Amino acid sequence: MDSYIPRYIEQFVRNDLKKKMVFIGGPRQVGKTTFSLHFLDKPTEKHPAYINWDNVIMRDSLLRGEIPSNQKLLIFDEIHKFINWRGLIKGFYDTHKSDISFLITGSARLDYYRKGGDSLQGRYHYYRLHPFSINELSSQPGKREMLDLLQFGGFPEPLLGGNERTWRRWQRERLSRVVYDDIRDLENVKEISYIELLAEELPNRVGSPLSVKNLKELLQVSHDSVERWLTILERVYICFRISPFGSARIRAVKKEQKLYLIDWSRVQTEGERFENLVACQLLKYCHFIEDTQGFRMELRFLRDTDRREIDFVVLKEKKPLFAVECKTGERKVNPWISYFRERTEIKEFFQVHPGEKDFGNSKTSVRVLPFIAFCKEMNMP
Repeated sequence: MDSYIPRYIEQFVRNDLKKKMVFIGGPRQVGKTTFSLHFLDKPTEKHPAYINWDNVIMRDSLLRGEIPSNQKLLIFDEIHKFINWRGLIKGFYDTHKSDISFLITGSARLDYYRKGGDSLQGRYHYYRLHPFSINELSSQPGKREMLDLLQFGGFPEPLLGGNERTWRRWQRERLSRVVYDDIRDLENVKEISYIELLAEELPNRVGSPLSVKNLKELLQVSHDSVERWLTILERVYICFRISPFGSARIRAVKKEQKLYLIDWSRVQTEGERFENLVACQLLKYCHFIEDTQGFRMELRFLRDTDRREIDFVVLKEKKPLFAVECKTGERKVNPWISYFRERTEIKEFFQVHPGEKDFGNSKTSVRVLPFIAFCKEMNMP
């Protein structure tokens, strides 16, 4: 606990706890439990206010309608594993909301469990906790932080461990637990071994248009099966897909999607790994704005039928805010930026790289700058 790094949503959660329950979702081992424990006077799993559904004694007490006394905040961890957890939490909250705050966390995908006939509607705010980003690691991040993020990813254990042995062991154990524990809890699937093969193949598909047809042929299964398994892997935060943005004026592609991993450290090639890191930062930004301000945010990409492409576009309430192109050490501006600038309503274009030199404004008025500087200037979480 001594190495705890304050997380980007902490103050927002503190404020919301005064008014409603707060749900914290996100990938397995992203630090949800550690984060939640730091709202207690003593951040330890042995604190009476920390209630883990996997603890049989605590589970029995909850089912009898008993909760710890003399606590201003209660943390419920993994309680969504109980089939009637909504009704249980609703009863506790409605009875004690005037004198107790409630913080609920869960692995797999808590937002998946909370949907559908939600009896808790209006009683909570929901946050998605993402892996660490560059601005969380230091107030003045530099080359060291950038290299560590690229090499070890943004999950606390391998990143703070800072060595390849820890990273390799964590990688193997986490993927196995997600596939064989989380997916088995979340979905009624018999093809677990196929899903594991698919998950192991995905790092090779990052950044390029995703071909479900190729994956179908590789695994020797149906198109529908691959689509269903990809959706399952998205639900447990292994990967995410983004869709194209555009109009008839630029003859934008319509059906293609691009895929990225929540853990970009699994991507082998340098350029695709950096692009994946940027994708995760932009998705984190979109979710942060949605969860704290309520705006509808989207992460997309630009690509037309002539294969001109810009890596990312961020939309707010369906209107583009800015576009981002990723390059590894290249000063030369992507020529398609000028093309799309003239044909879209996107006002700001950035080209980011993992280095340290800020090239400023080029002749095309495109900012070419380090990813670190971009995150700082755009107030990325």
